[in-house]
Amino acid sequence: MRLEKATLGGGCFWCLEAVFQQLKGVTDVVSGYAGGHVENPSYRQVCEGTTGHAEVVQITFDADIIGYADILNVFFAIHDPTTPNQQGNDIGPQYRSIIFYHSPEQEKIAREIMVSMEKVWTAPLVTELVPFSGFYPAEYYHKDFYRQNPEQGYCAYVIEPKVAKFREMFMDQLKEDAR
Repeated sequence: MRLEKATLGGGCFWCLEAVFQQLKGVTDVVSGYAGGHVENPSYRQVCEGTTGHAEVVQITFDADIIGYADILNVFFAIHDPTTPNQQGNDIGPQYRSIIFYHSPEQEKIAREIMVSMEKVWTAPLVTELVPFSGFYPAEYYHKDFYRQNPEQGYCAYVIEPKVAKFREMFMDQLKEDAR
């Protein structure tokens, strides 16, 4: 087993967590905050949009099963990387599209994927690509939010369609228990 980390922001972390938990080769997904100037920020502080943090997921994956490029292909399929500081009705800098790379190899792969994605989207990509500098896990009540609250309005109307799209597009990459 060759474990690596990927740290990605593409809107609400509940959506990203719900998708990446189902991906074969992913061993852990933690919602949290990265990219800001406040140490150990709270959800409320991040939502105010003044800490500089993005809502992110930190994904631990087995690189012998799934590659970083595959992780990024899923990432770009489940959010709109052309809308600055927004995903759907979620608006603010905490919802920006951002990739925090953990190594020069991850940076290289991300740049290549981003170039290929420019051909997929009609508007220019606004995804930030920055070196990883720290991660703060979100409060306990965010863990497994979609699994714990599938009937909640946001889960049913925002997260569920993203999960369904992911499952359809990446059926061959789902964990056995997610099929």
